[in-house]
Amino acid sequence: MDKAAYKRVIIKLSGEALAGSNGFGINEDMLAYVVGQIKKVTKEGVQVGIIVGGGNFWRGRQAKSMDRSAADHIGMLATVMNAIALQDALEAAGVPTRVQTALTITRIAEPYILRKALRHFEKGRVVIFACGTGNPYFSTDTGAALRAAEIHAEVLLLAKNIDGVYDDDPRKNPNAKKLDEIGYGEVIQRGLQAMDATAITLCMENKIPIIAFALHDKDSIVRAVNGEKIGTIIK
Repeated sequence: MDKAAYKRVIIKLSGEALAGSNGFGINEDMLAYVVGQIKKVTKEGVQVGIIVGGGNFWRGRQAKSMDRSAADHIGMLATVMNAIALQDALEAAGVPTRVQTALTITRIAEPYILRKALRHFEKGRVVIFACGTGNPYFSTDTGAALRAAEIHAEVLLLAKNIDGVYDDDPRKNPNAKKLDEIGYGEVIQRGLQAMDATAITLCMENKIPIIAFALHDKDSIVRAVNGEKIGTIIK
């Protein structure tokens, strides 16, 4: 492995990406693939924080007649399922890991405490942050941006099921073009579907670059941590 370009990173994993070809739940091959990459970068001394979504189990828009707060809290619990599965797989691979939740669930995880998270990094542990920000009306993308700012991450790695940011929705427009680089403000102004506007704004205000790429691309996390040009950089 090449020398890592970053010392501390936040990786945002979408729940859909963890589902892999299954489309729902957790694909064990994809989980093993993610774990293998995280193990590689931690061996190089990179401090890794992970925010995981819950869309492979629940998305708030499914609940058309449900109160938004209730739907969002169900989504937060879905992220806990992914976090525990990821923790179990990482520790089975010999990577010490802790789960911290923005909602208090002390039987299975630590409550989120910034100083404790920083201590885990110093000890060489991966920290998985679950439940987003712990508040309804805020996405896990915003949770990733918030945690990245709090832990002073050098970059936010946005690992999704699409290989970057496009000038239009590539699933609807076959002529959509992938962008190699774009500014925070332009993403918001053009309404591009990279992250939600709150998350983009938070990264912009704290000068945290975002690299959006496809999780399923070969060694994508390792390549991004090494500073290789991959996906789209938002800065």
